[in-house]
Amino acid sequence: MTALQIIAEHLTRRRQTVTCAESCTGGLLAGAFTGIAGSSQWFHQSFVTYSNQAKEERLGVMPDTLLQHGAVSRETVYEMARGAKAVAQADYALSISGIAGPGGGSAAKPVGTLWFGLSTPTESLEQMKIFSGDREAVRNQAVAFALEFLAEHLV
Repeated sequence: MTALQIIAEHLTRRRQTVTCAESCTGGLLAGAFTGIAGSSQWFHQSFVTYSNQAKEERLGVMPDTLLQHGAVSRETVYEMARGAKAVAQADYALSISGIAGPGGGSAAKPVGTLWFGLSTPTESLEQMKIFSGDREAVRNQAVAFALEFLAEHLV
């Protein structure tokens, strides 16, 4: 069973919902969710907040967080997930922010660096991963990881 199938089955059975807040993946995670027939039972909305301004306005990410830590950080994905969960009134929220490339990387945050946030009914988790490949490969790996991350932490 795939991570997406596990998520769909669990959320349907438990009558729970999930939302997502995406930056560098630009809606690919939402697309994975809506690719499942019947997902409207457990997936009602998502947020593509590509700019810092959108992160602040739509999800309540604090300007100081972005200034001090940057958009690609543990602190930002934490606030993105918590904000999306609150706005969508969902049981779970996944957030993704990263550098998909080909440009935009630095020594501290090379291309392929992504942070993931997960807010569940009981906890908040953040995870950093570095993926390789071109922009499409990085974005696809990010979605696959996000789905696994959620599937592993369903409660």
